[in-house]
Amino acid sequence: MATTGEPSAGLESPSDECGGAEGPRLSALPGELLERILCSPGLTAADICRAARSCRRLRDLCGARGKVWRQQFRRRWPLLQKYYTQADNVDWLEEYKARTAAGLEAQRIVASFSKRFFSEHVRRKALTLKYYAKKILYFLRQQNILKNLKAFLERSPECQSLLEGAVLIDQYCNPLSDVSLESVSAQINDILNKVKKVLRMKNSRHPSLLAATVSEVELQKQVLEAINSVLYVQLKFKGNELEYYNPLNSYIHEVISRKTGIPISLSVLYLTLAEQLGVHLHPVNFPNHFLLRWCQGADGSSDIFDYVYIDAFGKGKQLTVKECEYLINHHVTEEFYAAVSTQEVLQRMVGNLLNIGKRESSDQSYQLLRDSLDLYLAMFPDNVQYLMLQARLYFHLGIWPEKVLDILQHIQALDPSQHGAVGYLVQHTLEHIERRKQDLGPEIKRRSDEKHCGVSFSVGLIMKHKRYHYNCVIYGWDPTCTMGAEWIRNMGVHNLPFGPNQPFYNVLVADGSCRYAAQENLEYNTEVQEIPHLEIGRYFSEFSDTYYFANEELQLRYPEDMEHTSTVVQKLQSGNHDEQKDSQQQNDLPAAQ
Repeated sequence: MATTGEPSAGLESPSDECGGAEGPRLSALPGELLERILCSPGLTAADICRAARSCRRLRDLCGARGKVWRQQFRRRWPLLQKYYTQADNVDWLEEYKARTAAGLEAQRIVASFSKRFFSEHVRRKALTLKYYAKKILYFLRQQNILKNLKAFLERSPECQSLLEGAVLIDQYCNPLSDVSLESVSAQINDILNKVKKVLRMKNSRHPSLLAATVSEVELQKQVLEAINSVLYVQLKFKGNELEYYNPLNSYIHEVISRKTGIPISLSVLYLTLAEQLGVHLHPVNFPNHFLLRWCQGADGSSDIFDYVYIDAFGKGKQLTVKECEYLINHHVTEEFYAAVSTQEVLQRMVGNLLNIGKRESSDQSYQLLRDSLDLYLAMFPDNVQYLMLQARLYFHLGIWPEKVLDILQHIQALDPSQHGAVGYLVQHTLEHIERRKQDLGPEIKRRSDEKHCGVSFSVGLIMKHKRYHYNCVIYGWDPTCTMGAEWIRNMGVHNLPFGPNQPFYNVLVADGSCRYAAQENLEYNTEVQEIPHLEIGRYFSEFSDTYYFANEELQLRYPEDMEHTSTVVQKLQSGNHDEQKDSQQQNDLPAAQ
């Protein structure tokens, strides 16, 4: 917090005494008054720094843990006070520095964002502000988690906890969720206590109850039986066969709360429980079905027949080598029965998420693909295949073109044979950057234009799909279908009475998806309700109980729509009121004699 410049009025240059030889000295004031002066609202942090440099008396009063800096911190960040108690011995000066540095870093990151994700026009309204605040928070938290993951990977293998690695992956893909190693460990401890209770009923002197390593096979067997009894019978954990490719199956906190997962995530939970009860299991990177192995022979044996293989997805069933092959219906070589490292397990977990992200083409799948690529490249930063996939993804989404060029330059340095693919992407990325410089802004669509005369609905209206009955809100429209021939064919648009030659609407659907709906398939929703969509703030600034109000950016694109939306809503409300009035009058008529 060092500052430059002349001392403030009334303060002399640094010395052991305040004030000059003549006149009253500032140091002559009682300490209580001096402290009150230094805490006054008119003094800034820079003023306090200058005062502290002027003499020993003021330096002591402006101590880092004292009232003066606490008051500065409280005035600058009043909402943060709830995180501190009177009993805390806080270095308020260091806290002030840290918060100031974090704010400057956030400003730098915001300034570097693509216009696609941040617009100066839309920062000041509630829904939009929340949307972009979440974007910033998402990015900042991910950067911190990625730093923690890299530090984790730098540890020696014996210091890498499989549970901690799984939590880091979970946190990175869900940075806005309250996921921590402590909270996940607490949930596992609850399960662990249930296992111990079952174990105590069978063997009150079992070494696992004393947190000891279990060496005898028979005693280990008792532990595994107790785990199976609690996990699969008492708590009813199971493999998620119906939604196998749901990414939630890969997040350890979701696996524990939903009590379902895939082989690898359930194996992480099973292995963690066994380890804490003194039984050492090893992860096995078995093809198509992750397993654990339990040694029945000499410790550290290389003979695959000295192990029993545990299927955590199959309710803890214990398998022989031959039964493992039956599980996947083909023979595999001995190398696939070997134990693997924590990093290899995490690699497979991230690989699963990558494959899920590739399965669909939606905003959610693209985000999952971006997150899983980040995780994979944190573990293997020089993997050319995935670097190229990352560059192509960013290019496809039209975001962060400067980052694309950095990735391509790195690929070229790693593998010159990629020159052709790299050159193609470099050329088109540079063209994209040039177009962005010449961008004249979004296309403006006015309802009054003759070519738009067939457009019946407007942005902000809450609609219902006649066929699929989903609720949605309109955030864009076209006078005719603008999708390609393949999409039109796959969606059966030609089967509609008006085909593609009718207005189509971009809608945010309550299930979290974004769709493109034909006008003839939409109708006004008489039961208006909010649309819980993650992208709602990207287009709308507020919900008015009957419709969504477009933010400034959307109003620039559709300048006449909000007036139309307001008029439509008023007519609908008036119509409903008239219907209610008629119904009431009918009810008030005297009954027929």
